[in-house]
Amino acid sequence: MSADQPPGASAGKEQADQYRDGAQRPLSGYLVVMGAFVAVVSGAAGVARGAGRRLPSSLSGFDVVLLMVGTHKVSRTLTKDAVTSPLRSPFARYAGQSGPSEVVEEVRKPSQLRHAVGELVTCPFCLDLWIATAFMIGMVFAPRLTRTVATTFSVLAGADFLQLCYDRLQSES
Repeated sequence: MSADQPPGASAGKEQADQYRDGAQRPLSGYLVVMGAFVAVVSGAAGVARGAGRRLPSSLSGFDVVLLMVGTHKVSRTLTKDAVTSPLRSPFARYAGQSGPSEVVEEVRKPSQLRHAVGELVTCPFCLDLWIATAFMIGMVFAPRLTRTVATTFSVLAGADFLQLCYDRLQSES
């Protein structure tokens, strides 16, 4: 251990290297991304508390379904839609076409942080947590607007489903 390393630093690096097992895993980038998430949630909680806002005592089944479908569609739109690719381009590069109106992208890996953010913004499953959290924060501060946004994206998800069904019926006939 060198004099400029804190105690346990070499053990932490060794554990990280063992975890990676030769793969490019941006563990320090993940820590920064998780820290940002915790900061956003903590900040929202602090602002809510300071403003006297309270968590909803419960959500209706309708709200749960609305927010679930809205979360799905916002996440897919941000992570896979060709039109939103300029938002992802600092962290990913185009690799091909996927499903209808969707692209496949490869994560840029110049730094652990860009790699981690690239994984977040190209993975709908990964971004779901952030979108769902944003919707829940919205339910605390602006429930009417949040429901309107979630409804818009839920309707869009339904319309996309109908478009896919229509395409399938056309290809079968």
